[in-house]
Amino acid sequence: MAFADMLNIGMMQGFAGLSLFAVLLLMGLGLAIIFGQMGVINMAHGEFMTLGAYTIFLFSSLSESFFPQFTQTYFLVAIVAAFFVTFLAGWFVEWALIRHLYKRPLDTLLATWGVSLGMQQCFRSFIGPKEVSPTLPDWLMGSWSPHEGLDIPINGLFVMALTLVVTGGVLLALYKSRWGLRVRATVANRAMANAIGINTKKTDRLTYAIGCGIAGVAGAAFTTIGSTGPTSGSLYIVDAFLVVTFGGAASLLGTVASAFGIAQMQSISEFFMTGSMAKVLTLMTIVVILMMRPQGLFASKIRR
Repeated sequence: MAFADMLNIGMMQGFAGLSLFAVLLLMGLGLAIIFGQMGVINMAHGEFMTLGAYTIFLFSSLSESFFPQFTQTYFLVAIVAAFFVTFLAGWFVEWALIRHLYKRPLDTLLATWGVSLGMQQCFRSFIGPKEVSPTLPDWLMGSWSPHEGLDIPINGLFVMALTLVVTGGVLLALYKSRWGLRVRATVANRAMANAIGINTKKTDRLTYAIGCGIAGVAGAAFTTIGSTGPTSGSLYIVDAFLVVTFGGAASLLGTVASAFGIAQMQSISEFFMTGSMAKVLTLMTIVVILMMRPQGLFASKIRR
């Protein structure tokens, strides 16, 4: 095999890792915000991703059946809808369940695990057990060839652009909005934030809902690279927790760095070995690094 061919294959494999990086980063962002702010271990995060993916599928079905003139534009609207659907679902779950379990992280783990199982059963009952895929617009199909032998999927480029927009929006909201100011004050010192008049309970609810909404956007991105089933989210939840743990809890910079590292290592490893062995190698590498640096790549100082 010529060097140029090997280089092209390596670049395409690396770009496949960027697509995985985009999904892991969107999943990890929501988890990092929720865990860093509230100390809640959200095992239902993958199901909120699935809910966002099913929202895309619903919009696709509606546009095909009733509004064919919108088949080329529905996807952008559906992404916004996926955020708000999962946002409202997260708001309800926090109000109905999570708010009663603060300062009890193991209880939140069990409770949200129950929520995830319940959501999976709802998906099976109301949508069906089979995997489904939306009909993507024509502008998301095909590939871009910067030079001969190198083909980069258009949908991968779109997912990367979406991830950059969402990540930039989260950072802007955290450091330039009143909600972000309340979140940072609560993370730094919850007791002091309460003392100066910040409604930390309301901030927690909004934070949980926003984290779930970001997971919904991750589900929208996921529909461009795979089909959706009732358990699709559970396939990514472990990787998302690895991203947050490896990067350092409550550190958005760590989340970005760990998502990129995990995705690229797994994608490049899959070129030389089976997918299962690539996951094992990635996990072993993370475990070894965490043994040397238990606080993660970027540790944050949090006072409760």
